[in-house]
Amino acid sequence: MQVIRKRYFPALAEYVRSGKEASLFHASELGKELYGINPEEIIAVHEECIQSLAANVDSDEAIRLYNRSFVFLMEIMVACRFRLDPEQSADQRFTEMREMLFRSNRSFEMVKNKYENVLQHMDSGIALFDSDGILSFINVQMAKLLDIPRKTLIGCNIREILRHPQLSRSTKRTLLRLYKEMFLMHSKYYEFQHKDGKHLLVTVTYGDQLDGDFLFSVKDVSEYKQIEQTALQNDKLAMLGKIAAAIAHEIRNPLTSIRGFIQLLRPYLLEVGKEEYARIILTEIDRANDIIYEFLNSSKPSAPMKQLVRIDHIIKEVVLLTESEALMRNCEIKVESYCPDNLVSIDVKQVKQVILNIVKNSLDAIEEIQGERRGLIEITIRREGQFVGILIKDNGKGMEKSTMNRLFDPFFTTKQAGTGLGLSVSYRIVRNHNGTIRVDSQAGVGTEFIIYLPLAE
Repeated sequence: MQVIRKRYFPALAEYVRSGKEASLFHASELGKELYGINPEEIIAVHEECIQSLAANVDSDEAIRLYNRSFVFLMEIMVACRFRLDPEQSADQRFTEMREMLFRSNRSFEMVKNKYENVLQHMDSGIALFDSDGILSFINVQMAKLLDIPRKTLIGCNIREILRHPQLSRSTKRTLLRLYKEMFLMHSKYYEFQHKDGKHLLVTVTYGDQLDGDFLFSVKDVSEYKQIEQTALQNDKLAMLGKIAAAIAHEIRNPLTSIRGFIQLLRPYLLEVGKEEYARIILTEIDRANDIIYEFLNSSKPSAPMKQLVRIDHIIKEVVLLTESEALMRNCEIKVESYCPDNLVSIDVKQVKQVILNIVKNSLDAIEEIQGERRGLIEITIRREGQFVGILIKDNGKGMEKSTMNRLFDPFFTTKQAGTGLGLSVSYRIVRNHNGTIRVDSQAGVGTEFIIYLPLAE
C-alpha cells in the first residue's frame, strides 16, 4: 500500500492543484500500472492522500479538492479496468463510488475539526516531508515564513519548492542552507536570523522516528536570544566591575604611597631649586587618581537617586548642551513628543548621561559622512504601554551587524580616542532604572537607539 501511495500522491496533488486535463494522463498511466490491485486498496490510498491535501486548506477549498479528486479517481478506476458486478448499471456503479467518497469526506471532517486548529495555529511553523522528499503537510505559520500559499506547496519536492516563482531570493538562500545542514549533514538543529530580524530555530525529526517521514519545526527564539544576550552582557559588566576593583587596589594604593613620599621630599627639592618637579609629580598623581575614580564610577554606576521629572525636560537640556557642537558639524537636531504625560521616576544625572552619550555618538557618526548629506538627529518621545520610549535616530555612517552585536561590550570601540565604556555604562544605567535599550543600524544609512523607561505610577 505504501508503494502505491508513493506514486499516487504526487500525481493526485498535481491534478487537484492545476485541474488541467493533461494531468489526467498521469492518472491513466498510473491506473494501467495498478491493474489487478484490489479496488478497496486504491480507495484507501486515495482517501489517505486527499486527507493530506485537504488538511492544508480551509473547508470550502477542501470540498473543491474532493470534487476534483473524484474525477481523478474515476480515471484511475477506468484505466485499471475496475470491474464491479456485471448486473450493476452505470448509474449504480457511479452511486456506489460516490458513497465511498462521501463516507471518506465525513470521516475526514471529523478528524480535521479535531486536530486542524491545533496544528494550523501553533506558534511554530511545521512541515512534513515523506521519505521521497515530497511535502505532505504544512501549517499556516510555516507558509507565512515562506510567504507562499500552502495549497501551492503540497505535493512539491524540495527542488520544486526552491523553483517556486513566489519564493523570495533571501528565503531561497536560507532554504539552501537548511538543505545543506539538515539533509546533507544531518544536523538536528539550525539557527538563523529571518529577514525581519527575528531569530528562528529549526528542528528536524528524522525518518526513523516517523516511518520514513521528515518533520521540520521552526520556532521564534528571539525572546530567548534577548535573555541570553542580557545575561551575557550582565556577565561582562560584572567582570568590568571586578577589573575596576582590582585597579583600585593594585594602582590607587601605591599612588597614595608615592604621593606621601613626594610630599616628604618636597623640602629637599626646594633647597636644590627643584620644587617644580614635586609640583608636577603631585599634579600627575592627582590626575591619575581622578581617572581611576571616573573609571570606577563608570564601571559600576551607583544606585539611582530617583526623582519625578518630565522626560522632555531632560531631552531639552541635552539639546541645549549639544546644539552648538551640532551646528559646527552641519547637523540639525529635531525633537518631537507624542507622549504629553511623560512623567518618569529617574536619576536625572544618570539618564542625562545616557542620552548625551548617544547624541554625541550620533554626532561623531555624522561627522564621518561630511559632504554626502546634511546631518540630522531626530529625537522622538512616545508612549509604549507602561513605558516611555525615547527614539534617537541619526543619518550617520551606520554600523555593520558585527559591530552592533558588540556595541554594549566594555572596552569595545571603533573610535581611535574612545574608551569603549560609554555605551556599556549607559546599558547598565538603563537596566538599573528597570528599562531597556535597543539599537538598529544599517551601514551607510544611519542608526536608531530606543530607550524604554517605566512611566511614573
